[in-house]
Amino acid sequence: MRVVLAEDLFLLRDGLTRTLEEHGCEVVAVDNGPSLLRALLAEGDAAPDAAVVDVRLPPTFTDEGLRVALQARRRRPGLPVLVLSQYVEQLYANELLAGGEGAVGYLLKDRVTNTEQFVDAVRRVAAGGTVMDPQVISRLLSRGDARGTIGTLTRRERDVLELMAEGRSNAAIAGGLHISESAVAKHTASVFDKLRIAPSADANRRVLAVLAYLKR
Repeated sequence: MRVVLAEDLFLLRDGLTRTLEEHGCEVVAVDNGPSLLRALLAEGDAAPDAAVVDVRLPPTFTDEGLRVALQARRRRPGLPVLVLSQYVEQLYANELLAGGEGAVGYLLKDRVTNTEQFVDAVRRVAAGGTVMDPQVISRLLSRGDARGTIGTLTRRERDVLELMAEGRSNAAIAGGLHISESAVAKHTASVFDKLRIAPSADANRRVLAVLAYLKR
């Protein structure tokens, strides 16, 4: 798997590069926005399978990394992007999920110290999944949910949706909550119903549910 890694801090960039290479990835490491865009839009054998992108990159040190990643996804729809951030920013999560096609993730930087979790997140995003950091989900939950249909969910349904937002499968959700897979399927169906997300052959309903969750 060919991964473009965009991080301006040398030590973190070097550490992440070594970690990914030790797990069989080919890494193209860059440290600024223009270089990131070129790497993400490379063609042929140089085309990336996934990108790991810091939100803040030179030259602006604001949201350069995110804006470049979104620009690349508009030109190359479905490009898998895992964003790293120092902070929880709801807007960033919303923008990433807005397309509804998945292959996106949002991790806080202090999570990348867990090697297995980081590599697993990269692989799940590259496979088309959606990965949201548990701390991001917890922070968003703490802001309240009086608006919209999220407020109609039961505590268990919210638990299921929170794990769904982390990109977990039904089996993994069942294991985490110590319930059966059939119970997870029942709760998931109830979540879709309460969020008014109709069955569709084209839309990823899990991504749409997470997007509704973040937009509340």
